Amino acid sequence: MPAAVTPMTDEQRKAVVTAYLKAFDNGGTSHDGTPILDYFAEDAQFFFPKWGLAHGKAEISRTFGDLGSAVKSVEHHFAAFNWIVTGTDLLAVEGTTHGEHRDGPWRVGVPEWGAGRWCGVFEVRDLLIQRAFIYLDPDYAGKDVARYPWL
Repeated sequence: MPAAVTPMTDEQRKAVVTAYLKAFDNGGTSHDGTPILDYFAEDAQFFFPKWGLAHGKAEISRTFGDLGSAVKSVEHHFAAFNWIVTGTDLLAVEGTTHGEHRDGPWRVGVPEWGAGRWCGVFEVRDLLIQRAFIYLDPDYAGKDVARYPWL
């Protein structure tokens, strides 16, 4: 017998995404001890720039391991999130961050063209993230400037 679908509100979807991002900020575990991968469906998709598209929890775990080897810490600015909800399983969030990359620290707005601004598009169903596509500039330390004459 197929598993029952759990109806969700937009606020519940936002809560799942927020809990995932807080676990990300906390080194991969929520404050109540929930491992970050527990927020994802078994067959979830995860996209991150310069990494590519991960299929399923095993590849998502590898993605997080690779990101963790480069990003020492990150803090999302939850109070400043801009949510776009659709009344369906899809929602998007635009936000800012600061943190430390292995190449140095970053803070949104310092410099204005640098890292710290991001957007994520999520599909949340049955209390789990089915799809997370993250859009940002992964050059956290702002070292890739030679290729952009306006910098």
